[in-house]
Amino acid sequence: MLRRQMSTTVKAINYPQEFVKFLNASHSPYHAVHNIKAHLKEHGFSELNERDAWNGKLSQMGKYFVTRNNSSIIAFAIGGKWSPGNAIAITGAHTDSPTLRIKPLSKRTSEKYTQVGIECYGGGIWHSWFDSDLAIAGRVLVSDKKTGNIISRLVDLKKPLLKIPTLAIHLDREVNQKFEFNKESQLLPVAGLSKEETNTKDKGCDHNEKMSEEQFSSIKSIIERHHERLLELVAEELSIDSVDSIEDFELILYDNNPSCLGGLDDEFVFSGRLDNLTSCFTSMHGLSLAADVNIENESGIRLMACFDHEEIGSASAQGADSNFLPNILERLTSLRCTEDDVTKPLAKSLILESSSKSFFLSSDVAHAVHPNYASKYESQHKPLMGKGPVIKVNANQRYMTNSPGLVLLKKIADKAQVPLQFFVAANDSPCGSTIGPILASKTGIRTVDIGNPILSMHSIRETGGSADIELQIKLFKEFFENYSSLESKIIV
Repeated sequence: MLRRQMSTTVKAINYPQEFVKFLNASHSPYHAVHNIKAHLKEHGFSELNERDAWNGKLSQMGKYFVTRNNSSIIAFAIGGKWSPGNAIAITGAHTDSPTLRIKPLSKRTSEKYTQVGIECYGGGIWHSWFDSDLAIAGRVLVSDKKTGNIISRLVDLKKPLLKIPTLAIHLDREVNQKFEFNKESQLLPVAGLSKEETNTKDKGCDHNEKMSEEQFSSIKSIIERHHERLLELVAEELSIDSVDSIEDFELILYDNNPSCLGGLDDEFVFSGRLDNLTSCFTSMHGLSLAADVNIENESGIRLMACFDHEEIGSASAQGADSNFLPNILERLTSLRCTEDDVTKPLAKSLILESSSKSFFLSSDVAHAVHPNYASKYESQHKPLMGKGPVIKVNANQRYMTNSPGLVLLKKIADKAQVPLQFFVAANDSPCGSTIGPILASKTGIRTVDIGNPILSMHSIRETGGSADIELQIKLFKEFFENYSSLESKIIV
């Protein structure tokens, strides 16, 4: 009965519309994690902190999540029959996307224009950023004058503030043959017309002048490093009395044009950050839908992980190449081990046992076939939007899919009635990679790479299939619910 009710719930939600709302509220990794947290809390998940001991805080049939740097998140539901050493069903995605980020010293002026210094993050299609209306979002560190604490605040200036203008064709007749530009000097956004700003010499930043301990600052003040008007807009958005309360920020640029459904029959999603908020959204819903289904008889754990910094290699404190997931797995597989009970295996062996029984669905978007560049694709592997998730295969292990994993995923997809497709890069074409190889080599957990197909990957504006959103949610829901009963039946 419960299973039938859950299935009805899936159909009742317009997932493409919900996805568009999620995209329009998630203009930075910090906002994405904030919105995932809000969704999980609405579905009964409790927040944990890495700084705390977890002994006594977790229970069978409990639902929890933990964040790191507010840009990565792991959430899980513990089965009613969970025991350390049992299997864990894991989906993995990433919260970051190629973008332009404001530099620590961003104040620029040229030819009476106010400009903002930016840094390229990830492997973006940077020419797609020209002539777009650019807004700014991210997090701001603010000093609380009452407590003396410095707190992190989210900010989203939802208005067109910046523009990277192209050069008129009259001044570059070859622009349509080959559009080339210098990323340091010609990918520089215009923010306004130059105005005289407040003199900041009296703010204790002239290092040639002897200062008291209270006046001394090891780096330039925030007003010296960034345009004062930009800081004022941030302060207004956060209802801060003075820009002096802003200690620092991590701000990114994004296309101010809202995410939306498009196409003759709304078959497309037009948006930035489909890579890879698509998988963050689908795994979030897959887990929240599955978290309570037959959980009392579940012997394993159902877990989703969304990491920052995939677009730059994942080697960070909160990336997939960090100790974030291994640490959480170690905590989960050692909570019930006691030093005085010598009849039980050591905690270290329990994490190894769980890893050997677990499975990781590494989910990142895939390449849909491009109708204007079909020759760039392997002739028999041309994924279509609207036809379901894509299994990604690469003999050189840029993707982790192998036959046992593929068979297991097929069993799950058959049960969920979700069609699957294949992608293999052509032999004369480069092949990207995912967090799959990183975590597979780090943990030894069996892994399959899968993702929804999109066009214009890494552009400021990508295109995905609206029907694929619900299909991937159904697949992940089925994976969480049934992996424990399937894993022991595929013997390698």
